[in-house]
Amino acid sequence: MKRRTFLKTGVLAGAAMSAPAVLTQARDKKYKTATIGSGWWGMNITRYAIESGACQVVGLCDVDRNHLDPAAEEVEKLSGDQPRKYGDYREMLEKEKPEIVIVGTPDHWHPLCAIAAVDAGAHIYVEKPISHTIREGRAMVNAARAANRIVQVGTHRRVGVHNVSALRFLRSGKVGQIGMVRAFVHYHGGSGEPTPDSEPPAGLDWDMWCGPAPLRPFNPRIHPRGFRRFLDYANGQLGDWGIHWLDQILWWTEEKYPKKVCSMGGRHIAKDNSDAPDTQIVTYEFDSFTATWEHRWFAGNDSEKHNIGVYFYGTDGVFHLGWTDGWTFYPRNGDPIHEDCVFHNKDNENIRELFADFLESIQTGFLPVCDIEIGHRSTTMSLLGMLSLRYGHSIDWDGEKELITDHPDANKLLSRVYRAPWKYPGV
Repeated sequence: MKRRTFLKTGVLAGAAMSAPAVLTQARDKKYKTATIGSGWWGMNITRYAIESGACQVVGLCDVDRNHLDPAAEEVEKLSGDQPRKYGDYREMLEKEKPEIVIVGTPDHWHPLCAIAAVDAGAHIYVEKPISHTIREGRAMVNAARAANRIVQVGTHRRVGVHNVSALRFLRSGKVGQIGMVRAFVHYHGGSGEPTPDSEPPAGLDWDMWCGPAPLRPFNPRIHPRGFRRFLDYANGQLGDWGIHWLDQILWWTEEKYPKKVCSMGGRHIAKDNSDAPDTQIVTYEFDSFTATWEHRWFAGNDSEKHNIGVYFYGTDGVFHLGWTDGWTFYPRNGDPIHEDCVFHNKDNENIRELFADFLESIQTGFLPVCDIEIGHRSTTMSLLGMLSLRYGHSIDWDGEKELITDHPDANKLLSRVYRAPWKYPGV
């Protein structure tokens, strides 16, 4: 497979905002498509798969019938397809033999579902972060390469019009020499109150939902959509929001990974029964610049000009790449330069463009814009921050060998023990 240049990526993203040619060409070929995880985000992706005209949805899998049944009804309404419904992705892969699989499960399920799907011969669109631990991610890359399958990761900001434009601006040299980059999310999440555990709702297979992760009592704060704040199943704000903005940093730089990572933070405000940090700061040391990540779940207000995004600090000015506020360059001398964002629907995303790129990659054999190796590097950035926080020390990282070199015992945190009978994927 060949890697496309940045220029082609930029052209694709711009063209896709109107009527991407790949969607028209793809109508001659209907790929048997299945979705694992048919809740909120899994269905966001599935809707664009249907819209492309290139996908026939043959199967939906979810451990919660409260998601699965409405999803099947919506698919039939949108496309006329009548997907068969499953509670176990392995059965669906065996019976339906899909050519495309969308993985929209909670984070802790991404590796096993994606690896099983590529092993079954499917191309994969998997949500970010790709994995819960670093070695799971490497196993996913290896599986994709061994099977010669296309695996696209849902870091859709790489095809956003203002994101592509921002990257061109940064690489033009107009910001000068950039020595520091700061990524951040400051949203008010509230302190909350503990929510008692309860019996799972009817229709939910809670044991299967937990899968390879620890089996803990059901709590409505975890499911649906709250799992990101529970570290057995995700990696908090850094694993959720952080990967998007750290991915933008890796997209800009020619360096593939940091050399040193140090994280501090904790739960200073939150009083609910989640366990992810409500406050966190991570420093990533690269050869040519220093990057930081910071988040808090409180004090999200208008006192700061921007409450989400990435600042690039250069010798000729400061560049802010944001989300719904587009990008703005604040030059050392002169007036600011600004470009607005362009998104789809209420979730402010660019899945349509990313799915078009995914289909084109399947047809041409080119690696996609958000290839699994790229997604693995960005996920690793997030996971290294969480690893340093858990370990309580800064760490030196050998990105080529994917090993911690100064604290060898910390390498045990690159993987974790799966709950039986599930087996951790071999690298």
